[in-house]
Amino acid sequence: MAYTFPPLAPGDAATVAARVAAVLEDAWQRLADYQAAVVAAIGDNGRSRMVADRIAQFQAAITDFQQRVDAEARAFVTQQLPHLYEQGARAAAERVGGHFSWTLIHTEALQSLASDSYGDFLRRSEEEQRMAQVFYRAVRDAARRELPLLAASPTTALQAAKALADRLAAEHQLTYVVYRNGSRMPVRAWAEAATLAKSAVAYNAGTLNRAREAGVRYMEVFDGAGCGWTSHHDLDKASGTVRTVEEAADWPISHPRCRRAFGPRPDLAGSTSAAAELV
Repeated sequence: MAYTFPPLAPGDAATVAARVAAVLEDAWQRLADYQAAVVAAIGDNGRSRMVADRIAQFQAAITDFQQRVDAEARAFVTQQLPHLYEQGARAAAERVGGHFSWTLIHTEALQSLASDSYGDFLRRSEEEQRMAQVFYRAVRDAARRELPLLAASPTTALQAAKALADRLAAEHQLTYVVYRNGSRMPVRAWAEAATLAKSAVAYNAGTLNRAREAGVRYMEVFDGAGCGWTSHHDLDKASGTVRTVEEAADWPISHPRCRRAFGPRPDLAGSTSAAAELV
């Protein structure tokens, strides 16, 4: 039975990411368990009524996974993203003076960020759902076409059923997701990485927009010592450099689990090169 998680509450990015990952992993594990039950039913001499029941349960588990992804994505973008955006904006306000309020620049930025994050979450889950649907169609077709023929097999019906079950299990593994580029990733890993990335982007968006609102043109970059500007291995290292607000907005992070943050530099003016010399 799937564990019932409490409603998501905004808080520390790592804690929220771990919770979202746990919810989706739980839903995916439920799906994998029902897949195993389908395979076991086929291997147990392929009794049609039991197989049909298990297939129906597997189909329900696919729907449950879809609903869990949707519910977690909605909760994340409506609760956690505003919380982190505001944290970043308030941190910038302390540096530039004044205070933070949800003016039009911030509400529009958050709406855009929430829409993009929600859509990205659903797109990331499509491969998992596609794999589950492929297994569902394969086992449904096997139940219609192959199971009725087991009795006519040259081997015993039980051996034939076991061979069919083994083939379906080998061809449709749900222990991890194989993406179209060949990479393999557990559901928990992609959910946690996606949530952390969107959390960092939301915090930094709040910082950058509050700085821009105050007329600040330059930001100091805080990042891992070896982290590049556009990717982790970019030779243009980010930490300690000064970038324009526009440049920072283009690259709020450079890779999943990126630790990048920005500090407004209201004391700097002029060209980027002149500003860099003052850091």
